[in-house]
Amino acid sequence: MPDLVPVRRALLSVSDKRGVADLARRLHERGIGLISTGGTARMLIDAGLPVEDVSSVTGFPEMMDGRVKTLHPKIHGGLLAIRSNPEHEAARLAHDIPRIDLLVVNLYPFEETLARKASTAETIENIDIGGPAMIRAAAKNHQDVAVVVDPVDYAPLLDELAAHDGATSLALRRRLAAKAFSRTAAYDAAISNWFLGEVDAPDETYRAFGGKLLQPLRYGENPHQAAAFYKTAEQRFGVASARQVQGKELSYNNINDTDAAFECVAEFDPAETAAVVIVKHANPCGAAVGDTLAEAYRKALRCDPVSAFGGIIALNRPMDAEVAEEIAKLFTEVIIAPDADEAALAVLAAKKNLRVLLTGGLPDPRAPGVLVKSVAGGLLVQGRDTGRTDPASLKVVTKRAPTPREFADLCFAFTLCKHVKSNAIVYAKEGATVGIGAGQMSRVDSARTAARKAADAAQAAGLTEPLTHGSVVASDAFFPFADGLLAAVEAGATAVIQPGGSMRDDEVIAAADEAGLAMVFTGIRHFRH
Repeated sequence: MPDLVPVRRALLSVSDKRGVADLARRLHERGIGLISTGGTARMLIDAGLPVEDVSSVTGFPEMMDGRVKTLHPKIHGGLLAIRSNPEHEAARLAHDIPRIDLLVVNLYPFEETLARKASTAETIENIDIGGPAMIRAAAKNHQDVAVVVDPVDYAPLLDELAAHDGATSLALRRRLAAKAFSRTAAYDAAISNWFLGEVDAPDETYRAFGGKLLQPLRYGENPHQAAAFYKTAEQRFGVASARQVQGKELSYNNINDTDAAFECVAEFDPAETAAVVIVKHANPCGAAVGDTLAEAYRKALRCDPVSAFGGIIALNRPMDAEVAEEIAKLFTEVIIAPDADEAALAVLAAKKNLRVLLTGGLPDPRAPGVLVKSVAGGLLVQGRDTGRTDPASLKVVTKRAPTPREFADLCFAFTLCKHVKSNAIVYAKEGATVGIGAGQMSRVDSARTAARKAADAAQAAGLTEPLTHGSVVASDAFFPFADGLLAAVEAGATAVIQPGGSMRDDEVIAAADEAGLAMVFTGIRHFRH
């Protein structure tokens, strides 16, 4: 492949017109001929630049509302012809196809159209056809053609032309080609996933995923792992949509844990109650509801103040000064909330390293979505867990029914179970977690771990009995044996919520009756791995 290739003719056709007039002017000053289309051509002509319209090259007018303009042999021949191939050159000359040495294209704003929830017809009109075709042609023929798909690359391109007397290097062309293919892949993935959602086809034969770089990260879960943060076309409030108003750069683990915390706290409707969730290593270590955020935070912190140190705090309402003052007493890595008032931000301003993220809203826990996990040689794809506990559908299976207070705490605890890694056990009392057992290999171990942590928290608070005394307990999946249930009884739980469905349900129900427990079945499981 040739290294330096002189640029004599460039085709410019952009949706995002930032900086393109200046780029075209600089190209013209180097004696590079300009070809353009539609609005881009008009813009360059208005800027006083000599531009050859694509129609004059192809001999065909733009037609069908601009849907057909660059899909022509005289454009694609100019991009795809291999300069060193005699047959290609002969065909190019025989058909009077001009060489195109530089392609500058960015695509119709499909992702932005999705973001503003446009109609189906408008969304479809913003699916670019000619742009991706040209980009792929130029990128394939990068040995001879440079392709630019992002305005941030205008400056490096101009620097290269200046350094090489109007030529591009193979190294630059290869880098730009790689970016070009990545862009069309991400663009097509956004279209594909939107369309699959429209036709309800979660298990289509082919599936594509892609995104745009939001932030290069210093490393991944560990310093020896490379990492970066990408934004997809999904429109969901969270870390990717957030505005960081203060603090250090987010790390991989910060982003992962903050997402877990915010998805969890969004389960609680801010119009009904204030809610706070504290997360450590992607698991809630405290969660509570209350009349105010400050009340909810104090209740959540009481569950496990040791684990909360250096944790992530998520709020379901705009942060106020009262809760900010409470949070400021403890070392915290990240606070994420829909918004914050100026007084709250003033309180936290002194903590320079504390990251504060404001998202503009809460994610809808009922909205469908896709979760993706990589495995060796493949991807596991599933729908988001949108299952919610409907109080009216709970089935009382014991002789004793829950009291109203127990019933409210059971619903709260089972909602939290959905966000705790399996096997998950959650003890709750008066709208707050009082013990959480996460990620154990057996359910009985989770029940005992949660009880032990509750006892430790009670001792730290100077209480005479564990927090789990008089609590309720939730299990993310059924109790396969009565031992897990009996561990909860030992911890002081008085009522149980679980999916049910075990072959030994009768045995578990009998143990609950013997202990005087109330137990309800949900019929829905919340495994989380």
